[in-house]
Order: sequence, then C-alpha cells, then structure tokens
Amino acid sequence: MTERERGFGLGASIALTMGAAMLWGVAHLAVERRRSGLALMVAYVLMLAGVLTVITAHSANLLSLAVQPRWLTVLTVALVTIALAWTAVIVWSFVLVRPPRSDRIGRFLTTTLTVALCALILAPTVYAARIAYLSRDVVNTLFPSSADSTPIMAHDPWNGAARVQFLLLGGDSAPGRPGVRTDSMTVASVDTTTGATTLFGLPRNLQRVPLPHGPARTRFPFGFSGAGPDTPGLLNEIFQYAEDHPDVVPGVPKGERGPTLLKQTISGILGLPVQYHVLVDMKGFAELVDAMGGVRVTIKDPIVYGRNREGLLPPGTRKLSGEEALWYGRSRTDSDDYVRMGRQKCLLNAVVKQAEPMTVINSFERLATAAKRTISTDLPQDLLPAVVDLSQKVKNARIRSLSFVPPLIDTANPDWRLIRGTVSDSLRERPSTKTVPTREKPPTTPQPDSPINLDATCG
Repeated sequence: MTERERGFGLGASIALTMGAAMLWGVAHLAVERRRSGLALMVAYVLMLAGVLTVITAHSANLLSLAVQPRWLTVLTVALVTIALAWTAVIVWSFVLVRPPRSDRIGRFLTTTLTVALCALILAPTVYAARIAYLSRDVVNTLFPSSADSTPIMAHDPWNGAARVQFLLLGGDSAPGRPGVRTDSMTVASVDTTTGATTLFGLPRNLQRVPLPHGPARTRFPFGFSGAGPDTPGLLNEIFQYAEDHPDVVPGVPKGERGPTLLKQTISGILGLPVQYHVLVDMKGFAELVDAMGGVRVTIKDPIVYGRNREGLLPPGTRKLSGEEALWYGRSRTDSDDYVRMGRQKCLLNAVVKQAEPMTVINSFERLATAAKRTISTDLPQDLLPAVVDLSQKVKNARIRSLSFVPPLIDTANPDWRLIRGTVSDSLRERPSTKTVPTREKPPTTPQPDSPINLDATCG
C-alpha cells in the first residue's frame, strides 16, 4: 500500500503515532503489516513483564544491586537498549502513518510530536544512565576492591558472627593543626540477625589508652602518651600518630595505618572486635548538607560558634546550612566535649532521616561529588549488598546508646575493666525491636546503675 493510498489525516497520524509509543505495533497493524505489528506487540509485552517482574519479585534486592558495579553496568546497558529500541519504534511508526507530502502543516505537527515522544523516552534514560554511572564511580572510589580482602560468602557474609562492629569516625582537620584528629568516635555494634544496634560513644580526650600488643604496646607500655606538646596523648591523636610513625603498624600501607591502629585500640578498650571503619571529614560534611538542601534540627539552647564568637545559632527548630551544621557539630564554646558528642549524634541522625529518596535523586551528582571527597572506609565492595540488607533491619530495630563520659568514666584515669564489663552487660540485654517513643526523655549522661540510656533530645 503506497503513502497516497493510506489516506491518514492529521488526527489519525497523531493518534496512531501516540498509540505506537504506548503499545508497540499499533501503527503497523493499521497499515496491515500484521507480522511486524504482532512481533512488536509481543516484544513490548515481554519487556514490560520483565521490568514488572524485576520490580515486584526482586524489589527487596534492588538496593543491594544498586551498590554492585557490575549490575550498575548491566542496568545502564539495559536502559540504553530499551530506550533506543523504543525511539526506533516511534520513528518507524511515524514514517508509516504520517500525513501525505501535500499536508505540510500535518507533517510539521506530527514530526514535532514524534521528536517530543522520542525526547520523552530518551531524556529520563540519559538521566538514569548518568545516575548509574555516578553510582558506579562512587562505589569504585569509596570502597576497596574485594580482591584485597577476605572472600565474602554470599550465604554467610558475616562469617557466622552474631554481631558486627563498625567504627564511625568524624575527622577534624584544620589550618595550623596538620593531620586528622578523630574528634568523634562511635562504635555501632549490630546484631546480624535482628539489626538491634547499640552505639558506644568514646570521648576524644580519653588518656593513657592501652595500645594493642606488638610494636605499639612496646613503645607505649603504660598507655599512649603522645609525642611532645602537639600530641599530649589523647585517644583522638592515635589515628594521625600511626600515619606519621609507620613502625608502630609494620606492613600496613600509608592511609591505612591510622584506621588499623585505631580499630585495634578501640577493640581492646571495648572488648569487642571492630571489623570496619567509616571516616567522615567534618569539613567536607558541610558539602553533603548543602547538597541535600540543609538539615532541620531543634536547638534547645543558643550555640555560639566561631573563633571570635562571631556566630550564634538561636534556639528553635530551624534548617541549618552546611556551615551552620558544621558549627553545630563542632562548637564547644560555653559547653564541653560531652555536649558536643550528643549534638553530633543528633546531627547524624537528622541527616539520615531527612535524606529522602527524592532529595537524594535531585541532588545526586552534588552528593556523589561531596561523598568522594568526604568519606573513606575499608568496607569491601562485595560486602555492600549485605550492609544494605543489614541497614534495612537496623531501621526496624531499636537503637540504644551509651557514651563513656563522666561521671561514668574519668577520662584522665579511665577504668578499662569497667568499660569492658559495661559493654558486655549491655549486649547481653535483649532490647525490644520497637522504636523508642519520642515522649521518653532519658538523662543526658549514663549512670553506673543504668548503663544503657537512649539518646537525649537534641540541642
């Protein structure tokens, strides 16, 4: 049948072109190309069935797949292939049902419609492919290759461990103070079956910290005492000391010496094996907050900040910029380390809760760029699916918190046996899997007769 014989007017051409975009093969059937029309319909139905199957049957695993570079590559290829096939069908359908040459206005309108339909398919595909590429880049940049670590067994990623410990570090580097000081140190002990989590907060100013057996213990047999006036011997100095003195952690490459010695040291303090660490540079943390459009917190008492007290965060519920959030978590003016520790936990909790999917998607490129500059970790890539699954359990479990601060612990002369005993006792308890009612207002510091307390209100 020739173009002249088809007799498709403007309305029919538009309807059939749009119909072909929504159901492949409609235009082909209209021009009596039944074989190709039916073949396109079958292909379209199979494609939709496959997509729906992946979304419904494997929805629980989608997040796990999103942190695996090879699956991100497969996703990108699949998206591009589908988009190109879809646009080809739209163009092919348009060619079959477009108005005759004599109808210039009709041709112009249907051509414009076809271009718009193709753009409607290609634009989100390009964006999704870009997100997948950035995700793959972030995973490859932040997380070390699993080839350099112990093999991860898919059926038992935690190697039979009932609990796994993650060391969460906030690094604070500043002009005039070279290196990294880990001013925020929290160990998250997570039940691998239920997700029940206990957070153990360690103050930066713990003194006489016993170092692990080996060269470090030999150099500091009575606890870490630093190396001169720039390192008076606090817990937050061990990370950089190890980086500057490779002989205390022999055989460990630069960049890994600090985390290695600090994990071993904190493992000894708590009596728990610390398997992995995540370090967030507090200065870069401001970039993450700005990328997500700020973070909303409730401030109880005014917070003065700045070297010359030039800033003030007034009381009330407000959205903080990255710089304000940084000072909220760093300022010790008119307060102390222990108040700051509480604010840092509140800030991290607020960021996690407010990082909604749409916020993350809309700011993904900025977040990815900031994350690569801000975060470092030793979590291997092959463990990421298990970490994602575990994080879903943590969301539905109760999170408890214990900070080893006065009056429970004397930071100048800590009772290490009391610390380990308190940790052991707290983990023997069976917390409820229900979330904590917001009306509860526990004391702000742990008491010896009640070592486990819920986080205090923010401010």
